[in-house]
Amino acid sequence: MRTTQWYGKKVAFLGDSITDKCHVGTTKNYWQFLRDYLGIEHLVYGINGWSWAGLVKQAEALKQDHGTDLDAILVFMGTNDYNSNVPLGEWFATHEEEVNSHGTVMKKQRREFCMDPDTFRGRINIGLKYLKENFPLQQIILLTPVHRGYANFGGTNVQPEETFPNDIDVYVDDYISALREAGSLWSVPVIDLFAVSGLFPVNDAYAQFFHDADTDRLHPNAAGHDRIAKTLVYQLLALPATFR
Repeated sequence: MRTTQWYGKKVAFLGDSITDKCHVGTTKNYWQFLRDYLGIEHLVYGINGWSWAGLVKQAEALKQDHGTDLDAILVFMGTNDYNSNVPLGEWFATHEEEVNSHGTVMKKQRREFCMDPDTFRGRINIGLKYLKENFPLQQIILLTPVHRGYANFGGTNVQPEETFPNDIDVYVDDYISALREAGSLWSVPVIDLFAVSGLFPVNDAYAQFFHDADTDRLHPNAAGHDRIAKTLVYQLLALPATFR
């Protein structure tokens, strides 16, 4: 697609195992398919097992390597926060402050983003604050995680499918909803792969898109990554590729 706004653009990918260059559970990642479909140049910083707590570190590494010589940043993480039982937390903290409102100085409750690194919403706030402050001319896009199926990686690393909540009794849907809310609060586009990718590993018919039907329905295989990429292509065509 040489005629699209994405052709030749430098696109950074921050995230977890689905983004990792080590190809966890697949022979080809979605960002490689996007390279083939859209002609982008990919800059990959996702790391297996990382959560939103590591977003700033990945973004710092990106900035150290490339400065602001890039066009867009895609953030694809959140599933490990759910699996690690990170509380959802709050978007805002409030305090009373004086302000001139229509010519009268009065006290009002002022809200500010909560920067609590031990909560999911706090981690998102911290990460998006860094991205917004350091990459104002880049397109920043959030991707929601895909649905979660059963995985057994041995020992204590056995992860039930998403029909069960995590160990603090919160379902994965609530983490997805928080990412959707973040897009509105921080004015960043959200591509909702949880809703539009079609990947649904809790149904046996979709095991064919994941690494192993019996032991790993968390990590898409190449067919699953291709499906993610094809979905992203048409979502990305509706968005500017850069603002620089």
